[in-house]
Amino acid sequence: MSRNKLMATVGVLSVAALVTAVGGTYRAFSYVAAVLIVSVVVGASVERGRREFDLSPYVGLGAGLLATFLAGLTTIWYFWTPGSGEFTYVFGVPSATLSYLVFIWILPLLGAIYYAVLFPEIGSDDVVDDIMAEARDAQSERRYPLTPSDGSTGGDD
Repeated sequence: MSRNKLMATVGVLSVAALVTAVGGTYRAFSYVAAVLIVSVVVGASVERGRREFDLSPYVGLGAGLLATFLAGLTTIWYFWTPGSGEFTYVFGVPSATLSYLVFIWILPLLGAIYYAVLFPEIGSDDVVDDIMAEARDAQSERRYPLTPSDGSTGGDD
């Protein structure tokens, strides 16, 4: 997916969120907002140049986050009806609140911890050295305005 398509998707989802909020369709709004949040998070995770826009490293992470959000919203809306004062309780907590805590907060947090613990090589010295080597190669091919030049400027030395 290109950067323009992703930004267009975020724009369309933003308009859809506004329309569903104005229309008072809060269930639809919650799902549109969840997809919007995940789209923005995945899009912001890509820290590469314009030519290197690649979402493939973030597909699994985004899919997992989207799945937990959608499962959480579905269980919240299943157990809770606006205006209703009756709740079913699990572990002394209303079911809708428990599903909110589990799917919207705890599972994504555990997923982040799992990702950090399972993949320690992401921040290893070899990976950092490779990134630095690529950055040096990219900089050596271009001339930047504030970098020292190799030639003399003709001043008094």
